Amino acid sequence: MTAILHIDSSARAGLSGRSPHGSHSRRLTARFVDRWRAARPADSVTYRDVGAAPPSPVTGDWIHAAFTPPERRDGRMARVLAESDRLVDELLAADLIVVGAPMYNFGPPAPLKAWIDNVVRVGRTFGFDRARTGEPYWPMLDAMGKTLVILSSRGDHGYGSGGRLAHANHLEPALRTPLSYLGVTDVHEAAIEYDEFADSRLAASIVAAEARVDELVEALLAARPEAVAA
Repeated sequence: MTAILHIDSSARAGLSGRSPHGSHSRRLTARFVDRWRAARPADSVTYRDVGAAPPSPVTGDWIHAAFTPPERRDGRMARVLAESDRLVDELLAADLIVVGAPMYNFGPPAPLKAWIDNVVRVGRTFGFDRARTGEPYWPMLDAMGKTLVILSSRGDHGYGSGGRLAHANHLEPALRTPLSYLGVTDVHEAAIEYDEFADSRLAASIVAAEARVDELVEALLAARPEAVAA
């Protein structure tokens, strides 16, 4: 079986096309997961809505606890890290990580950044040893075969590679960079643009993004043929 971690981060509730002012990124993640489950109903899905229930931000106490060896942590430190431990456990258990990520002011929503900060954990998702020869940091998820799918939405257009605003796109890199640091390097993307224009260009972008989602589902299903439902 494939274990899916489905994360939504939009501040908007509901799905565009179904709810007034619904989220485009939620629309794409729902489409991805629905099509996947139609092909593989036995696969597990863990859902985490960080837009509706944001993770706690990293604090000084969190940093102190995270960098204290586990055997030396007291009960207070364990409590500080409890939420982070749950988020890390979900990430470790997942084969496929599907993230809905709207662009807010050229980058990710604050709750999604908080999720990233909670799962980039020394000793759990990356290693660090200052006495290690060469590079003191190393990824701990690189041999787990994980795949990341980023499904985003943008108010303007031209944020893709080679586009007029590609230089200002700090959304997908904000996910690709830290997760590749952990060892998740198989990354796929689709995006809806023109949201703020709300015209035929938005409609065309939605059609193209949904087609891209369908292509991704088919390609990733084919990459895991052992679990395809009869």
